[in-house]
Amino acid sequence: MNIKLKKRFIGFIWGVALFPFVFLLLMIILINWGVFGKMPTFEQLENPQSELATEVYAEDGNGNYTLLGKFALKNRSHIEYKELSPNLIKALVATEDVRFVKHSGIDYRSLARVLFKTVLGRNDKYGGGSTITQQLALNLYSERSSNRIKRVIQKLQEWVTAVNLEKNYTKSEIITMYFNTIPFGYESYGIRTAAQTYFNKLPAELSVEESALMVGLLNAPSWYNPVKHPQRAKDRRNVVLSQMLKYGYMAKKDYDSISKLDIKLNFKLTNHNTGYGTYFRELLRQVMKMQKPDIKNYRFKTREDYVADSIQWEINDLYGWCNKNLVNGKPYNIDRDGLKIYTTINAKMQQYAEEAVVEHLSKTIQPQFNDSKRYRKRFPFSNNMKESDINESIRRAMRASDRYQKLKSAGYSESEIMKSFDDTLQMTVFSWKAKNRETDTLMTPRDSIWYYKSILRAAFMAIEPNTGRIKAYVGGPDFKYFKFDNAWQGRRQIGSTVKPFLYTLAFQEGWTPCSKVLNNTQVIPLPEGGIWSPKTSEKEEYIGKEITLKLALALSSNNVSAYLIQRLVPHNLAKLCHDFGLTGYMDPTPAICVGSSDMSLFEMTSAYNVFPSKGMYTFPFFVSHIEDRHGNRLASFVPAPQEVINENTAYLTVNVMQGVTMGGTGTRVRNYVPYSMDVAGKTGTTNNNSDGWFIGYVPKLTTGVWIGNEDRGSYLLGDGARMSLPIWGLFMKKVLADKNIPIRETDKFDIPANMDMSNLNCSEESTSD
Repeated sequence: MNIKLKKRFIGFIWGVALFPFVFLLLMIILINWGVFGKMPTFEQLENPQSELATEVYAEDGNGNYTLLGKFALKNRSHIEYKELSPNLIKALVATEDVRFVKHSGIDYRSLARVLFKTVLGRNDKYGGGSTITQQLALNLYSERSSNRIKRVIQKLQEWVTAVNLEKNYTKSEIITMYFNTIPFGYESYGIRTAAQTYFNKLPAELSVEESALMVGLLNAPSWYNPVKHPQRAKDRRNVVLSQMLKYGYMAKKDYDSISKLDIKLNFKLTNHNTGYGTYFRELLRQVMKMQKPDIKNYRFKTREDYVADSIQWEINDLYGWCNKNLVNGKPYNIDRDGLKIYTTINAKMQQYAEEAVVEHLSKTIQPQFNDSKRYRKRFPFSNNMKESDINESIRRAMRASDRYQKLKSAGYSESEIMKSFDDTLQMTVFSWKAKNRETDTLMTPRDSIWYYKSILRAAFMAIEPNTGRIKAYVGGPDFKYFKFDNAWQGRRQIGSTVKPFLYTLAFQEGWTPCSKVLNNTQVIPLPEGGIWSPKTSEKEEYIGKEITLKLALALSSNNVSAYLIQRLVPHNLAKLCHDFGLTGYMDPTPAICVGSSDMSLFEMTSAYNVFPSKGMYTFPFFVSHIEDRHGNRLASFVPAPQEVINENTAYLTVNVMQGVTMGGTGTRVRNYVPYSMDVAGKTGTTNNNSDGWFIGYVPKLTTGVWIGNEDRGSYLLGDGARMSLPIWGLFMKKVLADKNIPIRETDKFDIPANMDMSNLNCSEESTSD
């Protein structure tokens, strides 16, 4: 071979040998230039996608806060390195990247394996061999591709990002970012959320075996799911433990004992359908995300709704907070910006409220209602409800269903859609009797609508006098299956719960609890012609006799209410109710005095709160302050009370409402609290027992309860004292038993200093007014 040919051959060999490196260098340059996709900035590396869950906190009763729930697209919470258990770090390094502390982002041994076995050998069983730093890069910014060419480019992108990470961050910072971004299953992103989900612990509290289980999940969270596949999860955990043993992170005797342990979880799924305060959290989300009211968006609502919302936008800083306040020139995103919202909810009281609702509905009222099926022609509807009205109710529910909307969007005809509602399907439905309140069954979609219409609904709210702080809130029987919030969104006829406002109006006009009225049937001529004469339900022994206003309210006498409204004028009662914060329309006719108007439990409970608050009205207040993800306070909220009646008038109403619980329609409260305890309240029942109400208060807490059905034509089996009052009683019994809650049986309503006690100490023989 001559010298010239030899030089060419050597040059060719060098070219072949150097080509991959030149090509690799060129690819890296192009990647850095963003030719194959935009590279992340350092700010993005520190704050991946800015998708941090907003955390909602409740008061724990000891001056601290406890996590109530989260808002998130991805349930992610960040953690600092010092908050990580050393066991986690050892398990991760031993399993995923034993040379982590030695390399600079790329492990060249793994690089050789990728090149010769995965790429050239086309053998996937050897994997990618990515370092922890490369995995961090991939988890943050890439989607795994099945295309081999794209996988090569993707791998190079990981390398470049990994090198940038190693240049700018310490090993501990990289470990921290890794644990903050990795998915662990059940929508849990990051080790803080995962530790809470699987063990209800902080990451620092995880044991060796728990840490090994967490790291084992990273390989395939669904396949090694410890809830559904405990044996697989145990086997994978033991693989991690064996790696820790192999690389000197644990002793042989520890491995032998720990590897034999069964998996023990304290599984607590964290999503918007689970945990306490689900309805409250949704209320909070809706209020904070409200847009500025626009009359064009109120086609299906009343003008009163628009006015009420407009007022809230102007005077309530929390209403629309996310849109009123900007971050980086954009409205706050409650699902991504990692806010910390500190609420007024008391965690224990919230628990007691939900327990009371569940206990009364599931064990008493729902079974009794189900038994009424035998004498109802078309359960759950009343026998006197028209057939056409029943059919229309079912049709409306069908058209509002997801099934109808999806089929309509897909182009199916009305007849085809309606026919599909008669196909028998396997489905999971709500059931009080089943574990976790759901059961699998065969049912047609039409039958499922009938079934859900038979499930009773409930609402509950407890609010603190003077401050208006909401302490507990329940909007329905189960948020997962019944998203409609009956406390906030629901407006139902209020029945006799309107009467304390009527009596308050009378006291403002000079009447007293001892004023007497002849209890006779009232016949009131109407301006448009005809008459109005309400039925009354008190015992015959009281009819035709003079009775005091205190006894009249205790008996919930419609005769006396009709007598008063003739003298006090319906318009004046409507105005007073609006002063008390009731925003719904109140038709100024005589029937207003027996509760013909529709209101929400939210408004009614806050209105009743005026009485123990000595005449001051405070719009329900449920957030104390908001912080950003770094703990900087963004907003603080304080109540804004305003006087609607004077203290003396308020106490007169308190006095007559105490009579309701001492021998009137609300006497059942004494089955739960002693007679010596100061309690005031009022029951309410609407036409044909469609709705049952009880709103009661003690000196330090006002609590409202409503029970009804989805349809007003589905009548209940009793009045408010039977349907709703027991929930109030079960709740108060638990509250009084909890010594960490500052509510006692000995608490007393404050009597105004200038109160004329002769107006209170009356008998049924007193002179009539």
